[in-house]
Amino acid sequence: MGLMDIKELTKADLETWLLERGEKPYRARQVLKWLYQRGATSFAAMTDVPAVLRAQLEQEFSIQKLTCVRMTPAADGTRKYLFALGDGRHIESVQIPADDRLTLCVSSQVGCAMGCRFCATATVRPIRDLTAGEIVSQIWDVQQTLSTAQRLTNLVFMGMGEPLANYDQLVKAIDIITAEWGFNFSPRRVTVSTVGLVPQMRRLLEETPVNLTVSLTATTNSLRDDLMPVNRRFPLEQLLDACRTLPVAPRKRITFAYTMLKDVNDSEADAKRLTKLLQGFRLKVNLIPFNPFPGSEFQPSPRLRIEHFRQVLLDKGIMATIRESRGQDAQAACGQLAASDPHPGPLPMRERESLVAQL
Repeated sequence: MGLMDIKELTKADLETWLLERGEKPYRARQVLKWLYQRGATSFAAMTDVPAVLRAQLEQEFSIQKLTCVRMTPAADGTRKYLFALGDGRHIESVQIPADDRLTLCVSSQVGCAMGCRFCATATVRPIRDLTAGEIVSQIWDVQQTLSTAQRLTNLVFMGMGEPLANYDQLVKAIDIITAEWGFNFSPRRVTVSTVGLVPQMRRLLEETPVNLTVSLTATTNSLRDDLMPVNRRFPLEQLLDACRTLPVAPRKRITFAYTMLKDVNDSEADAKRLTKLLQGFRLKVNLIPFNPFPGSEFQPSPRLRIEHFRQVLLDKGIMATIRESRGQDAQAACGQLAASDPHPGPLPMRERESLVAQL
């Protein structure tokens, strides 16, 4: 078994390790700043760390890189990275340029147990959680590919997996991402997306200062049960009641993602039901055109229908935007990530019911 990747450690973890060896704990900050802010790829490069300590670090830790199997560029500048993990499984991360932002869409699991019918990741089996180090390494590795003048500015946990189903490793990674000694990202530029795991949603906003996006995608329990098995565990009424009482900071709002599926959830009646459901708290709605993937059973809503749906929301005072699809020609758009081991097609009902029972 190889050495532990030092990216699995927080500053507190590394301080403990240092104290146990008679070293000053402030050395942890030095080491981690070299790692995350200067992009050091070896302990030998950390020139203001004593040579003896560098040798100890070399003996007990590694600075691991994910294996980039393939980088697929899209016509709009989006880049999709296929990474191999140490056990041979694969994940995908997506770099998205837009105006003055450079966003990385980060994965939190291999595959996903939530079983949403409109998402390619739900077809990947088997499933495992990523470690905090594997989550952080996506950012670290992609940053290594950028020029010195470029920096990632925003992070979205909207890649493969349900982030809140891997809660402890997610929060540990967020600590590293937002800490002054880590990547030093502003929490305002970090967003976590969830299908609606109610208990973990509250914990996340109590324990971290990041943004939250909730995938809604239906305005009735019967349809959401069919599209998103999680609704059988946390139905719409329970989910929205929880959202109304979440500890959202005064200047923040919850974002609801609504994937637009042709002739499924995109009627004027759906839009009107949505305006009634979303009364009583600070929010905005992101309307997401469905992005087809091999074996998918849905089609995207026509653009004019999406725009009319948005106007119904705006007329009722609900902030609503249309999220433009990026990277479609590289299968890098929202809902298209399936790495290299997909099992195309909708999940059988028996398997979807089994996934719900595990929540």
